[in-house]
Amino acid sequence: MIRSAAVEDVPVIHAMIRELAEYEKVPHEARATQEQLREALFGERPAAFAHIAQAQDGEAVGFSLWFLNFSTWRGVHGIYLEDLYVRPGARGGGYGKALLAELARICVERGYERLEWAVLKWNAPTIAFYEALGARPQDEWSVYRLTDDALRRLGSGPGPAPDSARGSVRG
Repeated sequence: MIRSAAVEDVPVIHAMIRELAEYEKVPHEARATQEQLREALFGERPAAFAHIAQAQDGEAVGFSLWFLNFSTWRGVHGIYLEDLYVRPGARGGGYGKALLAELARICVERGYERLEWAVLKWNAPTIAFYEALGARPQDEWSVYRLTDDALRRLGSGPGPAPDSARGSVRG
């Protein structure tokens, strides 16, 4: 069963994010707190959304966490899937496919034209799973990211260049 996450799910979502970080071999990078997740998912202005995969006994066995993006080429929103995780004991039970199918359903229902995500290149079983669903890698693109010191350096540097630096001359 797939359902929209509720505020009561924040602790289990947080725990599964930590499990995902362990699986991806970067537990030190999962620094989000339960309070940050609660605010992002259920605050006054939600920035992200989540779904829970539940086993028949009601146990949360997986989740998806996503947000809206926008395609300037298509002129409509899409969904960016930040995290998709199914606990090891529940893998192979159709939960991952059901979580993706729910996001695809939302896209179709709302007129969104893209469902996108990233996957680690070493994660061959997951890549095979995605490709079996019809997803295709966007190999012509490389993902770039600014974080930590590099982000602070760029963000605290000088303001916009004067007009003369952009080729405009004021007289």
